[in-house]
Amino acid sequence: MSLIQALLLGLLQGATEFLPVSSSGHLVLIPWFLGWPAPGLAYDALVHWGTAVAVVGYFWREWAALLGAAWQAIRRRSLADPQARLFALLILGTVPGALVGWLLEDFFEGMFGRPAAASALLLVTAAVLALSERLSSRERGVEGLSWLDALAVGTAQAAAILPGLSRSGMTIAAGMGRGLRRESAARFSFLLSTPIIVGAGLLQVWDLAQAGELMAQVPVLAVGFLSALVSGLACIHYLLRYLQRHPLYPFAVYCVGLGVVGLVVALL
Repeated sequence: MSLIQALLLGLLQGATEFLPVSSSGHLVLIPWFLGWPAPGLAYDALVHWGTAVAVVGYFWREWAALLGAAWQAIRRRSLADPQARLFALLILGTVPGALVGWLLEDFFEGMFGRPAAASALLLVTAAVLALSERLSSRERGVEGLSWLDALAVGTAQAAAILPGLSRSGMTIAAGMGRGLRRESAARFSFLLSTPIIVGAGLLQVWDLAQAGELMAQVPVLAVGFLSALVSGLACIHYLLRYLQRHPLYPFAVYCVGLGVVGLVVALL
């Protein structure tokens, strides 16, 4: 992999991890379109750590408050503090994705070799985004979340392990479907993504250490990590501001366009 490829794929991973357009779908389709080689385990691990650092860095104050409230809740054996309750809901919402990823790991890995399937699932993402805008009430903030809301959003996150289903898109749409305002749904989505992204990064680094590939391509890995980190931070900030006033329809249109192009190329 060249430095230019490492830079572009890192920027792509960081941006599409948080924008509701499916990072996994892009990382399946774009190298396939361009005839680039598969990035490999080392690069994949480092760009995922770039996005992990981005989401933790952007929300570090909120996570510090959540962890402090959780510690006090354990000491007092009470979830009366709203921050402690939100932390518990985030843990609950993480469970479906962790279980599905663990039980069906081989199936999901096989899907990453099927560009036509990723293209078709981008059309599903587009439909979900459009329907969430059309049908949701969008009246509540994060403080009004229930246990059922957290499970619904967590189940959407589990489904989005499939390439082409956007993790942020599915979870934001699920939150909106449960009555959350767009910006509140996005904030909960990003907080909920933190354990999954960090956990996936740890597993990949473990696999990388087992394979002994860490020092093989240091410049390429550094470029991928930094570009994913910078674009991830920028896109988190952008999407939170965008959703305060604007709908998800443009992202749905984009997913339709990319999905249709992918299906046409696959057929030809």
